[in-house]
Amino acid sequence: MRTAARIDRLPPYLFAEIDRKVAEARGRGADIISFGVGDPDLPTPDHVVEALREAALDPATHRYPSYVGMPELRSAIASFYERRFKVSLDPDNAIQPLVGIKEGIFHLPVAFVDQGQVALIPDPAYPVYETGTLLAGGVPHLVPLWAENDFLPDLGSIPKDVLERASVLWLNFPGNPSAATVERPFFEDAVEFCMRHDLLLAHDAAYAEITYDGYVAPSVLEVEGAEECAVEFYSLSKTYNMTGWRIGWVAGAPVAIEAIKRLKTNIDSGIFDAVQRAAIAALEGPQDQLRDTVERYRARRDLLCEGLASMGIEVSPPRGSIYLWVPVPEGHTSESFATFLLEEAAIVVAPGNGYGPSGEGFVRFSLTVSDERLAEGVERLRRVVA
Repeated sequence: MRTAARIDRLPPYLFAEIDRKVAEARGRGADIISFGVGDPDLPTPDHVVEALREAALDPATHRYPSYVGMPELRSAIASFYERRFKVSLDPDNAIQPLVGIKEGIFHLPVAFVDQGQVALIPDPAYPVYETGTLLAGGVPHLVPLWAENDFLPDLGSIPKDVLERASVLWLNFPGNPSAATVERPFFEDAVEFCMRHDLLLAHDAAYAEITYDGYVAPSVLEVEGAEECAVEFYSLSKTYNMTGWRIGWVAGAPVAIEAIKRLKTNIDSGIFDAVQRAAIAALEGPQDQLRDTVERYRARRDLLCEGLASMGIEVSPPRGSIYLWVPVPEGHTSESFATFLLEEAAIVVAPGNGYGPSGEGFVRFSLTVSDERLAEGVERLRRVVA
């Protein structure tokens, strides 16, 4: 049996590899503390779970859902954008619910990147931007993100011949894995850049509600002209601790949303209506638990930053996301330090080179570890690193 050549081009998925290593270590009896995957340890809000329960008992939700999402959900998303960003979106033409935004991110290149065309991808970044491009037959062009530039892309450094073949620019703020943040003027420049070069700007805003120290993340859709050239992916996974529920959306330029809709009607049959009703409850219900969640992550961020600093590893506390992007000690590579921590301290971190070549020299710590286990993890780090 021979697999398709496109499958041969796909690398192993980073987080699947992390899960495999964790399982192997636990199989050997190791007491693993995993900082590897950004999967919230905190529960989904009670009123969201109750909305799902009630909806699942309603036989009306047991049939095929709409391909384009419930009108009530699209209206709730539009209302969210109006409240949060003062942005008006047409629920029918500018919003498409997704089976988790990973699905939409992976499939977007199928709709916008022809064979041999270029997608401009931050490096380091969420690996799915690149793998989706590869499966679509596109060519990833990695735009390095350097610490000296606050992990922001230098769009002016992209070669002219690359821009002539490019169709999509990916951005992600607050960033994964770097936790970088931006202010609105950055998006204004990016929108102008994309309009000048006839690019679709695809912004992954999965962590936009997880911010600290008074910072409020902007939306690219706030910028004049974005309605013509940009889409934004938003997820309920990290905001409401709903990673397993698989629901999010993409919103923005109607031409782009229409193409994504056409693609999705040929790929899947929509999102379980009970999950959509739960998503409405999350967006329209009380937000107290979100505020509590953010405060919990802030405290964990500070504890981990202080612990690392006591070992001589300085990390500036990020203003957003659920990650710390940590430089490895001298003499280590990303892989060797991750392996060292696994073998010597039973701690799992994500090696930075798994997010792209420019991630070499870093590892990513996730804050989705219980307070008690995080404190124990810091003590283990102190014993083996110091």
